[in-house]
Amino acid sequence: MGKYAENRVMSGMSTSTHKGVHHASVQGGRVARRLKERYKFSKEIKQRTEEIQMERTGTSTRECQSVSVSGGEIGSPSGERMKRNTQNQITKRQESGKVSGISQKAADQRKNGVKTTQLREQRTIKHKIKTVKTGQKNTIKPTEKAVKQAQQTAQAAKRTTRKTAQGAKQSAKAVKKMAKSATKAVKTIIEATKAIIIALISFGWIAVLILIIVVLFGGLLCTTGGDNSNTVTPVSMEVQNYEPVIRKYAKQYGIEEYVELIKAIMMQESGGQGTDPMQSSEGSFNTKYPKKPNGITDPEYSIDCGVQEIKSCLVSAEVKSPMDMDNIKLALQGYNYGNGYIQWAQNYYGGYSLANAAEFSDKMAKEKGWESYGDKQYVPHVLRYYTIGRVPNGMGNQAIVQVALAQEGNGGDDYWSWYGFSSRVSWCACFVSWCAEQSGYLTSGVLPKFSLCSDGVKWFQDKGQFKDGSYVSAPGNIIFFDWGEDGTIDHVGIVESVSKGNVNTIEGNSGDRVKRHSYPIGDERIYGYGVY
Repeated sequence: MGKYAENRVMSGMSTSTHKGVHHASVQGGRVARRLKERYKFSKEIKQRTEEIQMERTGTSTRECQSVSVSGGEIGSPSGERMKRNTQNQITKRQESGKVSGISQKAADQRKNGVKTTQLREQRTIKHKIKTVKTGQKNTIKPTEKAVKQAQQTAQAAKRTTRKTAQGAKQSAKAVKKMAKSATKAVKTIIEATKAIIIALISFGWIAVLILIIVVLFGGLLCTTGGDNSNTVTPVSMEVQNYEPVIRKYAKQYGIEEYVELIKAIMMQESGGQGTDPMQSSEGSFNTKYPKKPNGITDPEYSIDCGVQEIKSCLVSAEVKSPMDMDNIKLALQGYNYGNGYIQWAQNYYGGYSLANAAEFSDKMAKEKGWESYGDKQYVPHVLRYYTIGRVPNGMGNQAIVQVALAQEGNGGDDYWSWYGFSSRVSWCACFVSWCAEQSGYLTSGVLPKFSLCSDGVKWFQDKGQFKDGSYVSAPGNIIFFDWGEDGTIDHVGIVESVSKGNVNTIEGNSGDRVKRHSYPIGDERIYGYGVY
């Protein structure tokens, strides 16, 4: 479009220029012809003047020659005759002189007339030349100016076209992004709506109310890209295509209300890919294929065995509903480790936690002589795709966050000395306690004063306010870390925000400074959260 506009403008300007030059050329030709005619006329006048002068000069010479040649003395007869002749000639000359005077006067008048005419013609010619030059100036310069303006206009049109194209490209990207977000939101809402219908049939209006909250929060946050926007990730199209088969066997084995949970498990296990999408080859319900990884080569048989395995875990973990998240976590880790983990965790810890999941993995790896055993983070990995398990828990507490952010970049002297230490210690817990005191939470008993991370965890656990690493936290929560994934709490900080699938924190004693960091939700290094 820009090139077309430029060509049209330049073509128009070129035509205008050629017309202007042609007009100037025609006018110049006319003036040149007039000058030529005037020059020819002037030449004829000059030639005629010269002829008149020559005629007048020629007569005087002949007369002088006649007198000189006649000769003779004065007083002789011949001299008398010569005298008379001379007198007669003089008389004639005088008469002729009169005539000549008249002729000379006329000639002078003609000469003056010629000069006047020449001057007048010269003035006319000069005026014409000036007119032509002025015409050329007035025609050519504006034409050149018009051409330059046309070029500038064409360039401006080209720039505008380029900017328009860029704007259109950016708009297309924005539309594509919005369409992608909208598609994601629609998928989330569809999945949640299915869960609502199942909950309505199985558990009544209370379950429906909770799931409506999930739909509102999940759909809105996916669309706007706000906090927790990536905490609910739709399953793949491959997994979605298996839903009829999943529903068939879920209904057959009496757990149809857990279809969404089964889909989340398949998403984590295979993404719906391969011939063993539920990765149930090594499970106890596989009796047809080799009990080795991907031993099953029939996807439907894989789903059949997998659904039976999930039901067994749900029963062992005493799961009461699709919203019984504490027991569902226990059942999920049992699906990954085997049913034996469920009994072990109940006997030793009363249920699931990230810490005991890591402990059991290390224990089994040692017993079997393997390098590793199962997925220590299996529960948070699956819950990324389980809509019901990702209900946002609120806006959190901003007061302690603002206090902590104001300390960014500081060293630890103020915090460990405030706590009561006379020399430097690992001061991450001292920093959290100092921020709690500045917010008024120590005096009110909302938060504890602690210098050991393990003491902080125990305080929250004793009050029933501790959540494991799969929890979707909120601003102000106290976040605890296990760097070695060995059940030892190594570090603590404050949750600043949760956005785009990440937990954003502010922590003391990070490189001996107060610094901000970010971790994926469910990161294996996150031990858990103290909530209040």
